[in-house]
Amino acid sequence: METLIKSGAQAIELGAELIKAGEVVAFPTETVYGLGGNALDPTCVSKIYAAKGRPADNPLIVHISKIEDIYPLVSEFSERNKRVVEKFMPGPITLLFPKSDIVPSSVTAGLKTVGIRMPKSEIAREFIEKAGVPIAAPSANASTRVSPTTALHVYEDMKGRIPLIIDGGDSEVGIESTVLDLTGDIPTILRPGAITPEMLAEVVGSVRTHKGEIISTAPAPGMKYKHYAPTVPMVVAKDMESLLAEYDSKSKNGVDVVALIRGQAAGMMGSRRFVNLGENDKEVCRNIYKTMRDIEKVCEYIICIDLGDNGLCKSVMNRVLKASGGKIV
Repeated sequence: METLIKSGAQAIELGAELIKAGEVVAFPTETVYGLGGNALDPTCVSKIYAAKGRPADNPLIVHISKIEDIYPLVSEFSERNKRVVEKFMPGPITLLFPKSDIVPSSVTAGLKTVGIRMPKSEIAREFIEKAGVPIAAPSANASTRVSPTTALHVYEDMKGRIPLIIDGGDSEVGIESTVLDLTGDIPTILRPGAITPEMLAEVVGSVRTHKGEIISTAPAPGMKYKHYAPTVPMVVAKDMESLLAEYDSKSKNGVDVVALIRGQAAGMMGSRRFVNLGENDKEVCRNIYKTMRDIEKVCEYIICIDLGDNGLCKSVMNRVLKASGGKIV
């Protein structure tokens, strides 16, 4: 299969036609690129899993173009849920609701809940609107790989597997959406993202954060399996002293190392190879996946400084720790 990369109105029109024909299309969002197909067609949903190499017990997120599209997909919708939707949609958030009967069980991995997201990206929403159906979509990378934030990242993993990649430029946010479970008495964050607990608490009063326990059933994507991993080993350094010691030890043994740091830490690196992820949390978030994909091609070992556990960087560290397999030095 030939995989095309196209942009603009023609790409959106072609993408919509392919969706209507039962095909799978990669499309841009403000978080990462998605690998989308008709969420109401079990045959198309199976193509998404096959293209990605994704386990069938890992649920997909359903993407919509307007708020009214939520109602046919859910069996309950409370006043509290309405406040959350009106505040954060469109945006980098996925909300879990009790699913309606029209949502195939293959989308939800047999669960009775469905994750719904309305992207902020105008390209994404126009594509979904023209397709005329809700779009089920995980991130557009091969399973376990680093999520894509450019069309070329998608091409690296999906060449020959899908017919079209809609190029919308670099993703603005850079990590996947926050996943918030609205089915319990207290809303629970199942996956952290750019919408932080503090932002959510302002609307719903209080939220519960997921502690990262190993679980047997995954109610949200990104909870059960290894995710976001580069092709070379990666570890997290708890501080700069540990980072420098690990770097020098590996280099002494002939290992080609690159460090991921931020801000003023650059002044401590000397002649060591490094990438500065950014001066602020938004830059770090936007750059983390792109940097991991770029440097895995030019080194044998990655060391990432612990980016902290506050606000947006707490969400970034959720991805970094999964990418490193939890290895800390």
